[in-house]
Amino acid sequence: LALPGGFCDSYETAEEGVKREIEEETGLRVSKMRYLFSIPNRYIYSGMELHTMDLFFHCMVDDTSTLIADDDVADLQWIAIDNLESADFGLESIRTGIEKLKDIKNTL
Repeated sequence: LALPGGFCDSYETAEEGVKREIEEETGLRVSKMRYLFSIPNRYIYSGMELHTMDLFFHCMVDDTSTLIADDDVADLQWIAIDNLESADFGLESIRTGIEKLKDIKNTL
């Protein structure tokens, strides 16, 4: 499993990147967001290890009827935070993020 996300484009804020990536991958338009936390990550690209920073946001959308897997996404599903298993996610930073989300879920 993975979470919607990707890299920010040049001259794009993190918030603009979040909105763009979510719309590209799910068809959903983010109406409200709140920054939660960050986790350092290592990303292998063209055989090189790049150090990146994963930023986690809590996002709200107005209309979930437009949900559609697009871009580099094969399938989508809604999973309640309590039902997420961090071991099901491929990237170590996302697994760590899932555990943090479970810890702070009552503040979302």
